[in-house]
Amino acid sequence: MTLKAHRFRANAKSLIIATLLVSLFAVPAPAADLKLDERPEEPGEWGCRPAEGDSSQVNPPSFSWRPQRGLTWEIQCARDSQFEKIEYGASDVEFNVHCPPRTFAPGTYTWRYRGNDGSGRYTNWSRARTFTIANDAVAMPLPVREELMARIPRTHPRLFMRPENLDRLRELARGRMKPEYDELVRDCERLLARPPATKEPPKYPAGTIRNSDPWRDIWWGNRTYTIRALNGAATLAFTRLLGGKEEYGFEAKRILLECAKWDPKGSTGYRYNDEAGMPYNYYFSRTYSFVNDLLSEQEKEICRKVMKIRGDEMYRHLCPRHLWQPYGSHANRAWHFLGEVGIAFLGEVEGADDWVWFAMNVFFNTYPVWSDDDGGWHEGSSYWSSYQNRFTWWADIMREAMGTDAYDKPYYSKAGYYAMYLMPPGKVGGGFGDLTAGRRAQRNVPLVSTFAAQANNGHWQWYVEQLGGPETADGYIGFIRGALPKVEATPPDDLPLSRLFSRTGQAYLNTSLTDAQNSVQVVFKSSPFGTQSHGYEANNSFLLSAYGERLLIRSGYRDSYGSDHHKNWMWSTRSVNNITVNGRGQGRRTSKAQGEIVAFKTTPQVDVVVGEAGSAYETPLKRFTRAIIFVKPEVVIVYDRLEAKEPSTYEYWLHAINKIDVQGQHEIQVRNDDVVCDIDFLAPSGLSFTQTDQYDPNPRPRITLREWHLTARTGEKRQKTEFVAVYWPHRVKEEIKRRAILRSINGGYALNVELADKKLTALLPTDDTATLEAEGLETIGAIKLKLEFPDGQPPQILEARKADLY
Repeated sequence: MTLKAHRFRANAKSLIIATLLVSLFAVPAPAADLKLDERPEEPGEWGCRPAEGDSSQVNPPSFSWRPQRGLTWEIQCARDSQFEKIEYGASDVEFNVHCPPRTFAPGTYTWRYRGNDGSGRYTNWSRARTFTIANDAVAMPLPVREELMARIPRTHPRLFMRPENLDRLRELARGRMKPEYDELVRDCERLLARPPATKEPPKYPAGTIRNSDPWRDIWWGNRTYTIRALNGAATLAFTRLLGGKEEYGFEAKRILLECAKWDPKGSTGYRYNDEAGMPYNYYFSRTYSFVNDLLSEQEKEICRKVMKIRGDEMYRHLCPRHLWQPYGSHANRAWHFLGEVGIAFLGEVEGADDWVWFAMNVFFNTYPVWSDDDGGWHEGSSYWSSYQNRFTWWADIMREAMGTDAYDKPYYSKAGYYAMYLMPPGKVGGGFGDLTAGRRAQRNVPLVSTFAAQANNGHWQWYVEQLGGPETADGYIGFIRGALPKVEATPPDDLPLSRLFSRTGQAYLNTSLTDAQNSVQVVFKSSPFGTQSHGYEANNSFLLSAYGERLLIRSGYRDSYGSDHHKNWMWSTRSVNNITVNGRGQGRRTSKAQGEIVAFKTTPQVDVVVGEAGSAYETPLKRFTRAIIFVKPEVVIVYDRLEAKEPSTYEYWLHAINKIDVQGQHEIQVRNDDVVCDIDFLAPSGLSFTQTDQYDPNPRPRITLREWHLTARTGEKRQKTEFVAVYWPHRVKEEIKRRAILRSINGGYALNVELADKKLTALLPTDDTATLEAEGLETIGAIKLKLEFPDGQPPQILEARKADLY
């Protein structure tokens, strides 16, 4: 062999070895056809989190990114943007969310992710995002799947309690909690005397129109029917565990097995009627766990087959969609009900571990969705109370089964303030959101009692004590929780009177947090959540209450969800105190119709809040900026700047319980009992007014409620316009000083308002670039106020610029 041939063979051998080394040790190169989808999130999507610049109040942070079919995920977290030293990494991540199983050191981090198709092909790395973990962030790591499942008892009962805790509960039933136990016994005796029906409830007859009254009777009727049967069974089974009659257990078993005969995809199927399907699933699971020792293996298998079908149906509907699009209303209770089913049947039904793991990933990564750490709630006080009350069941279950304390989440350190500021003691009216119109503050007591005890929050304890005292849950849940721990009540004397919940885009302006009967309140909404779900009211809407009475209201009555009246009046901008343009309003019940509170300032004497909602309109406006100035308690000024894309007419809507007295645009009065509000439209001039007590359309005939709707219309079409309206709420018997003068100046308006013991000067810009000057004040593009007092104290001066949020 020639030297040349030897060299060729040696070189070839070296090339083969080098190629093998590269294939063994090199990082896989992204495939040209496996591209990462990095489109920005759209309204209704959870989004990439932590976002660039975020500060996480939990440690570790939860990570989220856009899902992509057919991929598992790898995530890396580093201290530097070049990822030279990986501080944390995880691969083969199943979902598009991830909460690490350990905490990080506080500080700044950069993270990225990529996908893997399972055959060695990787996408490109995502763009890097930098965030910080606060020094005081709450430690909330999510244990790895195997560890989490191992924490759950292998025997029953395993919902709300553990088998090893039964002796302690029985001792309580004989001792300190005997009164509560005796009440459970009385419930059981009533159930034995009048057993619940167990015949399968009916489906909708052929031709039934969805959302019609006959449809609604079956839809909700099947829910209450199911709850009576299966929650009754759970009560019987639980009470027997504490030492009650064996008869209770056998009756619980009978009801359970009779309900097991119902078609899993029939009238109580989750997809057919989730309002019946959800309670069937969790009450069935509780009964199964509580009565488990009385079931034969054959009977257990009957139950398992039923819940395999029902659990899979829920899981397929929720997972993985809910992890990226979590803004469905019912889905935000369904996920933890599925988790409850999974715990009850873990190790007994194939896939139950998937149900539990999914539920825990929702809790750690995408919950709560209708709020943020500020404690507000987009869907309104009624849905807040309803959904959070039911969430507390899951909180109890997680703590007992897996050692996870839900109340460690930052949201729960603020949640009670939502009720305190929106509905001070004595308040009637629950603000914006479905089913809140006549809601009373007392309705918040059960939930806030739980929150106060869990958070040891004295302010919330004070709140429930003003409303009659703490309340515990009913039935077996109340017994398991035991007597609420004593919390020292703290009056809200150290709190500001008004508060902004920025993530939900709502501000509550109060003159008192202790007594709504002696307070004036303005509620304002301009929300990044838009008008979606049950928080459907248009952005830049406001409500006005004074001295225990509702004056300017949100109008309509939900006769049935999604009815003609509900969709076409209550979801409409016309139904709230707001403005339509050429008769058209904001997008209805959509996450795309977004607003934003761009400025908020509060002092004991005056509040200012500014919202922007121009882009929320069906035909978007260049701007709709609404500012509310509240000089406490005498006067509320609402200043609106609107700019359409073409010359337009503008309609200003106001709503009241009683007929509004209109003598002209400077002399309007709203009255409710012994409280009135005088209204003066200072600008624009030439408004025309119409008033009616009819909705468009009216609710169904069984609803006889009628409210009054006043519309102020501009005359000549204009591309830009401003409204300046002054509201004077007071008791009928009170003499008030009512003097407001508006004058045009270069770049805007100067407003002077004389009050009983002070004087307000406000500069209201119409041009963001012009300098406004009047009475010693100067501003460019921002509202500026001066409040002067007669006793010689220095004047108070406030300027509300964009991003002023304090």
